[in-house]
Amino acid sequence: MDEGTSREKSLEAQGWTRQFIANEPRLSEAADMYRELGFEVLLEPLPAEPECTACEGTEGEHQQEECRVCFQGVEDQYRIIYTRPHKIRDGAESEL
Repeated sequence: MDEGTSREKSLEAQGWTRQFIANEPRLSEAADMYRELGFEVLLEPLPAEPECTACEGTEGEHQQEECRVCFQGVEDQYRIIYTRPHKIRDGAESEL
């Protein structure tokens, strides 16, 4: 199990759901929207993973790993958006 998969499984075990990958300005817009909808938001950097041999949808090729060709050279500008419902604090009522 590589570092990225291990981290993702750890986040899932904590109740986080992976939404999608984005960069600015959509990253901030999406994070704000999820917060307005009552979710906690976690922004994770792209994990250092090996490149895939084929992009999704390439006929006759099987994708071995998550494709990252689109992010080459600009990986630091993108984040993976994770969300989970807000936890209700002791004695606090939900605003929803």
